[in-house]
Amino acid sequence: MSDLSNRWKRNLLVFMGGQTVSSLGSMIVGYAVMWHLTVETGSAAVLTMSVAAGMLPQALVSVFGGVWADRHSRKMLIIGADTTIAVATLVLALLMLSGAGDLWMIFVAMAIRSALSGIQGPAVNAMLPQIVPAEHLMRVNGIQQAISSGMMLFAPALAAAIYASTGIVTVFFIDVVTAAIGVLLLLTIPVARMVRADEPASYFGDLLAGVRYVRGNASVRWVMGLVAIVMFMAGAPAHLTPLMITRSFGDEVWMLSVNELFWSVGMLVGGAMMAVVGPKVKRRVRLMVAAAVGVGLLVVGLGVSTSFWVFSVAGLVICILFQTLLVPAATLLQEQVEDAMRGRVFGFYGIVISVSMPVSMIVFGPLADRFTVESVMILAGILLLVCLLGVLTLAGARRSLATADAGADVAADLAAA
Repeated sequence: MSDLSNRWKRNLLVFMGGQTVSSLGSMIVGYAVMWHLTVETGSAAVLTMSVAAGMLPQALVSVFGGVWADRHSRKMLIIGADTTIAVATLVLALLMLSGAGDLWMIFVAMAIRSALSGIQGPAVNAMLPQIVPAEHLMRVNGIQQAISSGMMLFAPALAAAIYASTGIVTVFFIDVVTAAIGVLLLLTIPVARMVRADEPASYFGDLLAGVRYVRGNASVRWVMGLVAIVMFMAGAPAHLTPLMITRSFGDEVWMLSVNELFWSVGMLVGGAMMAVVGPKVKRRVRLMVAAAVGVGLLVVGLGVSTSFWVFSVAGLVICILFQTLLVPAATLLQEQVEDAMRGRVFGFYGIVISVSMPVSMIVFGPLADRFTVESVMILAGILLLVCLLGVLTLAGARRSLATADAGADVAADLAAA
């Protein structure tokens, strides 16, 4: 890695401040649009279409976003994505002010926002090691996750207040302003464009090179695979907790609110914990495996819980363990993937994160209508533990994860120095 400016802390603070403001605006829009469609249509089909418009484009574009992050200025990609999102949102706001707020317009705007997030995500993750010393990446990733989780606690209340008092159009205008703030702050940060020794003839060539890299780098492949297994097996149980509460503990609104609060607080605490103690952990892959096993056991615990409060605390701890898995995984990829490939690797990683949980719901969700939610959770937890055991019995997987752990050990020594 090239020498980083002595002003990296200032640059990081400006960068994270801008991204936090911009992300908060996006979260507020997401909640407000969901409520707006619910109030205006009352249709489950419409909500399903809105979820598809808000998630699928990001998953599809993410891999190409990774290619662009390795070919072009990552800083300008982030600025371009944020600016285009702001323009699309502004156009929708003006159309709705004129009385032309058809549903398809909202879906198109959401799809545009989602697709551009697929460009922005890999660029942000790939750029971070350019402005943060390697020994501080774990701490910074933990802080980012804690901030994101904190916004998940704060954004729904803020979105509700703004939407209830002023309407959806005002929410869109606020998002335009927050995106502009993020862009203006990012413009003040110097980020060198990555210099490549070779330049493939096409984007498709770059994409194939990325596929070959992930396929040929067993450590990267197994780190991503470990995350995929946990996110897939635990994704549906995480989304089915409200259903289990209403069926098994009662349909009082406060119970549902407490459940959401505990899961959000768990993510916040987990991110903060990794920011404080994560850099000191030498065997990060072992920590990830332990977290994955803990998630499996606690998902089974969700299914056998007979007390609402035990159920809620188990959810809180699961979210702490999620962060104990995700923060080291992102840090390992940032540390051990060379700069020229980092964007593409995070493009594939973005697909793993964004697709695993929806696919989990597609597989496990229908089972919850045929069998008890408890049995589905127990099944998912047992399958997670079986899959982890299967991975750890493979000599190649153990060697690859041990190689990743050895590299993490060096980074931890640097952080402790």
